[in-house]
Amino acid sequence: MNETASNAAQIIIAIVPIVGIAIGGIVLFFYILWHHHETKLQIRTGTYNPQKFDFKTFSLLCGILLTAVGFILTLVFAILDHFSYTLLAGLIPFAVGISFLLFYKLNPDFHKKDGE
Repeated sequence: MNETASNAAQIIIAIVPIVGIAIGGIVLFFYILWHHHETKLQIRTGTYNPQKFDFKTFSLLCGILLTAVGFILTLVFAILDHFSYTLLAGLIPFAVGISFLLFYKLNPDFHKKDGE
């Protein structure tokens, strides 16, 4: 017996992801808005302490993670599909990870001490 879902069920199934994305967007909007207001109030009261982004640690962490993920994906795709275009799914993060590690190693600003 061949059963198909009713039209109402198909509409509900199509609407659920749309509603989820919309609610997620609303939550993200209000988070950004409240964070902005919090920062403004901290600036007004003089308690604002800006956070510096540590590019050295970021480039090392991303380099290690992307190199490892890219190497494993390249290895798995090379074993499963041999050498085809699917191998790019592993080679791209591998190359980006190697680039991050080279950036970490070759950037002269990273090798200076904090006081210099």
